[in-house]
Amino acid sequence: MVDNRYATALVIGSVLSLLATVYLSVAVGTQNWYQYRMVPATNSNANSNGNTSELVKEFIHGDLDEKAYSDTMFLLNGTLGLWWRCIMVPSETHWYKEPDPKMASQCVSFTLPQQFASKYKEPGNEKSGEDLLRTYMWRCQFLLPLVSLALVFLSSLVGVCACLCRSVTPTLGVGVLHLLAGLCSLGTVCCFLAGVDLLHRSASPPEAVDGALGWSLYLALISSPLQMMAAALFLWAARSHRKSYTRMTAYRVA
Repeated sequence: MVDNRYATALVIGSVLSLLATVYLSVAVGTQNWYQYRMVPATNSNANSNGNTSELVKEFIHGDLDEKAYSDTMFLLNGTLGLWWRCIMVPSETHWYKEPDPKMASQCVSFTLPQQFASKYKEPGNEKSGEDLLRTYMWRCQFLLPLVSLALVFLSSLVGVCACLCRSVTPTLGVGVLHLLAGLCSLGTVCCFLAGVDLLHRSASPPEAVDGALGWSLYLALISSPLQMMAAALFLWAARSHRKSYTRMTAYRVA
């Protein structure tokens, strides 16, 4: 039998784990981790330039290096995600020029070779040498959320086995897995922020471009403490139940 306190802790921990998984999954699948915005006057001048359409075509269909697609994102109010890079383009094309056209997001996904490609001290310049710190941070920000989701999935399997066996003992393993998943989620956010900061030091955006954190990053940031709180509840339930069981056994023996 499981005490009501332990059952409540398990239920609350499961709800927190589910919320964290949903938040992290949405964050990984969306592109609003970091966004660039130009001041309106500069943006209108850039859009009036005939090179804008060429930039869009190269961004979508070309095999651009890091420097090239970063410059395009600076000029066209781009957003950056773990698996996506996006720019803002006019949603509809007319034979006349609209004074204030509606803009839509056009995204291109990073391929698997691009995720594991080397980063250079001068973005886009292979002769400048590989920047190992940025290279491994980029790879970690891609792999760590997958590891976090895998750990949560594994912990759910352990939890199902615990329910089938009617035992709280495997809950200790569930708590440890959730703790590791929370650390991986936090590591994802830290690697992304550090990587963006290092990129801006090597290739700083124009003065007219403002950078800001996006809502996708905040979802990933929220998922980390939720996973850790779930881990704390699971660990508390497992340890408290074990103590109660030990005391009960000792009482019966006595």
